[in-house]
Amino acid sequence: MNMQEGAERADAILQDTLAAVQPELKWNHGPSSDGGCTKGVAGAATGTGSVSRTISIMTIVSEQRRGALLGVIERGWKSRGYKITSVRNSAEVPAVYAETPEGYSLEVQVGGKGQFFLSVGTPCLTDSSVQQPAGKPNTPDRPAPYPARPDVQDEFWSATTPVPAGS
Repeated sequence: MNMQEGAERADAILQDTLAAVQPELKWNHGPSSDGGCTKGVAGAATGTGSVSRTISIMTIVSEQRRGALLGVIERGWKSRGYKITSVRNSAEVPAVYAETPEGYSLEVQVGGKGQFFLSVGTPCLTDSSVQQPAGKPNTPDRPAPYPARPDVQDEFWSATTPVPAGS
């Protein structure tokens, strides 16, 4: 598999993650990056590279609903056979990290002001050029510098009450 194919797989993982969340989250692309993989003390090039893809969640997720969203994403990853590798139980910047059987690394992190970010990194793959993500975000592009802060109210995710039992 080359880096472009890996980037497409990373994009699909992100879209699958979003699709498992109901009500739907509003999102936009975050930064993408790619670079060569190296090995050894001298950092010798290997002819391989990896790609990173990020999605910024533009839905305002209240402090009372953040744990619920992290749980939905974690359960979705487990149901797909992904291994949870670490959980950061921080009141300010919680995160969940996972890995797919193919070696893709996944992360959901709550950043400043409660903004959620989803990221996927590929394993080292055959070097190739990489296009920007083809998926169309469900919110307009923000002219603000990255990260644009969430600005979409949602009746469920933005509510300031705990998630009702059985939801």
